[in-house]
Amino acid sequence: MDAVYTHGHHESVLRSHRWRTAENSAAYLLPHLKPAMKVLDVGSGPGTITADLAALVAHVTASEVTEDALALARAEIGARGLGNVDFAVADAHALDFPDDTFCLVHAHQVLQHVGDPVRALREMRRVTKPGGYVAARDSDYSAFAWYPRLPALDDWMALYQRLARANGGEPDAGRRLLSWARAAGFQEITATSSTWCFATPDDRAWWGGMWADRVRRSALAEQALATGAATGSDLERMAEGWLEWAAADDAWLSILHGEILCRP
Repeated sequence: MDAVYTHGHHESVLRSHRWRTAENSAAYLLPHLKPAMKVLDVGSGPGTITADLAALVAHVTASEVTEDALALARAEIGARGLGNVDFAVADAHALDFPDDTFCLVHAHQVLQHVGDPVRALREMRRVTKPGGYVAARDSDYSAFAWYPRLPALDDWMALYQRLARANGGEPDAGRRLLSWARAAGFQEITATSSTWCFATPDDRAWWGGMWADRVRRSALAEQALATGAATGSDLERMAEGWLEWAAADDAWLSILHGEILCRP
């Protein structure tokens, strides 16, 4: 059941995660938020989405699997001066909360990294009050689309898929969310999708530069080298591929996400 978090917490990874907001990463959920709600944010990461949710509801609990990971959210919440957030170290497979505790349980880019996403959804359901919501959004790596189609990026995709699955995750989680929710026992499920798109010069430079750094220096690179999945020259070629993509005047990238909004 245990899975290893493929991305790690290198600065290049956090640079990406701190870009996420409730607006660009949880728009499907926002119309359902009410001021009096009590929310659990599972896998809160650096806390930018958590903080945005806290500005809209009465109370948010941010959870992460380790205290070190949770410290990232603590820092973001503290910097924003929010007083309606508390923090808990919690495993998504066995949430340490009583039944029927929260009005909404939310997870963004979490289920793709856990060993048993169905069990995690059952736990999310258990701690949600009757009439509440369980919400999850995950990317789907095989559905990423980009132009120009550079061989180095095809190799990057193959490497990422291999390493994520070796870690016990499911990089194509987006397309599986509805199936997982049904297996977890939900009957009332709204399944949708949305995308991130990077096509302006600034967006391309940011995204391509970020991934070039991740390929060279993050936990992904360390695992690739340690397991023999790639050599240093392989990683450098993939990083240069990202920079070549970013520099192209007609470069475009779309990232598909699956979304589910479930009622217990």
